[in-house]
Amino acid sequence: MDAEPNKEHDHKKLGKELDLFTFSELVGSGLPLWTPKGTLVRQELDKFVWELRSKYDYQRVTIPHITKRSLYETSGHWQKFAEDLFKITSRDEREYAMKPMNCPHHTQIFARRPHSYREMPQRYAETTMVYRDEQSGELNGLTRVLAITQDDSHVFCRTSQIKEEFLKIWDIIDTFYKAFGFTDLKVRLSFHDPKTLEKYLGTPEIWKNAEDALRQIAKERGGDYSEAPGEAALYGPKLDFLATDSIGRQHQVATIQLDMNLPERFDLSCINEKGEHERIVMIHSAIMGSLERFMAVLLEHTAGVLPLWLAPVQARVLPVSEKHNAYAKEVLNILKAANIRVDVDDANESLGKKIRNAKQEKIPYLLVVGDAEIEAKTVSVDSRDHGKLDAMPTMDFITRATQEIKTRA
Repeated sequence: MDAEPNKEHDHKKLGKELDLFTFSELVGSGLPLWTPKGTLVRQELDKFVWELRSKYDYQRVTIPHITKRSLYETSGHWQKFAEDLFKITSRDEREYAMKPMNCPHHTQIFARRPHSYREMPQRYAETTMVYRDEQSGELNGLTRVLAITQDDSHVFCRTSQIKEEFLKIWDIIDTFYKAFGFTDLKVRLSFHDPKTLEKYLGTPEIWKNAEDALRQIAKERGGDYSEAPGEAALYGPKLDFLATDSIGRQHQVATIQLDMNLPERFDLSCINEKGEHERIVMIHSAIMGSLERFMAVLLEHTAGVLPLWLAPVQARVLPVSEKHNAYAKEVLNILKAANIRVDVDDANESLGKKIRNAKQEKIPYLLVVGDAEIEAKTVSVDSRDHGKLDAMPTMDFITRATQEIKTRA
């Protein structure tokens, strides 16, 4: 995020007002705590990413949050990033680190047994936290944290499969971001700086081959792309996707990285048609990048007005007075049974105040119930996005809301 947003778009303010996350001095700076509502939003975002990935036969994996030093020595991360690691020493003096990334662990899942070319690609996905020892002065809301949730995936494939796998991930990224109104994604080809090769893993030849492959993919896709020397990852070049939000700021969001170095360092291969060991490549991707940072971007892009499918409370039932509470509870139970996230405001307050409170919380649908609604067995619907609607039977509202949720409108 390039500039601070105005107050209406500030994700730190919105997160507090919508009760999504909090920070505690006892826990520490850069370590957000997610409330029930915030956790629900995180789960819905992750569910969406997984639905998109599952169409391409990704498999879920799970890894521990620490590792022996030797894993990162083999990967090269210890030598390059030792200062950024949270280190742990066991009581018998064994040295561990909190994982700052997941790829070295995932290589060991692939390496557990030989793989035939017929089994390639292998696509692993996992949403998990990684930990990086950022300087305290650089921490800022959700945009710079110590505990980073990555919707991470690693594709282990043959060189001949690189293009197809990149384009599949590109399709996932386009679909995901269009759902939030980011329709003009730009692509940055983040390459290494040949003048400072010591900052990277691998040989000039490996880097040239990897960067030529990415450049060709971008050309064939026909995307709006530019090249940025010096912005590559430690182990390979990447496609960084840039989105422009509703207030005109550009953010780096998703990324796809081509890695020919870790397969070399961990000796990863498949058995090809000739029965020979063939070196494979890895493709790293994160659709949201960091879930924390994406949440900040999304809140500031929407000013907290989350779409119905993502809203932690999708509808609120508002009884006009106390005598309408019983019917409000009936409506509540019917909506809950239809898997709509709903609550009821039966506080001893005026209807006007209840409506104002709900609108401050940016709840998508308000269902007012009084004498007329009880008699007709209906609800009066006030839509955050479409204004007042006609009164309708509860089941008609469920049909409307369910369709809107299903299509992620």
